[in-house]
Amino acid sequence: MTAPRAGEPGAIRSRLNHLRLPLLACAALAVAGVPAAALLRGPTGAAGFAAGVALVIVSYLISSLSVAWADAIHPRMIMSVGLVTYATKIVILGVVMAAVAATGWPGLPDMGVAIIAAVVAWTGAHLTWAMRSPLPTFERRDDIE
Repeated sequence: MTAPRAGEPGAIRSRLNHLRLPLLACAALAVAGVPAAALLRGPTGAAGFAAGVALVIVSYLISSLSVAWADAIHPRMIMSVGLVTYATKIVILGVVMAAVAATGWPGLPDMGVAIIAAVVAWTGAHLTWAMRSPLPTFERRDDIE
């Protein structure tokens, strides 16, 4: 079975197969990390850790969905949509994190640790998925006789 082409029904969903493993990795991190943070740093630490993992998940999901949408509409849109999404996310994240830091919230260090751990978990899981996935093949038209 082949994936739907751009513009066909199911085109976006077929471009999101890579999400399952990274989402499971981040869920496992949260299941282990939130109770550990609660034990070590109390409820504020647990909240900070949970917020950090959630922030990474939401950030990567937004990127994945926007790029999948662009690819499903027209593949030439991938680069521009991806770059605009990335720039917009970074600006919003910077403003939000500066606002949170300005409050002096004691869960901020736990959130930072969780962000680093979740990025590593997501990236490692995504890399694992990519290395195990079959690579698409094609034949060049000038090679076909």
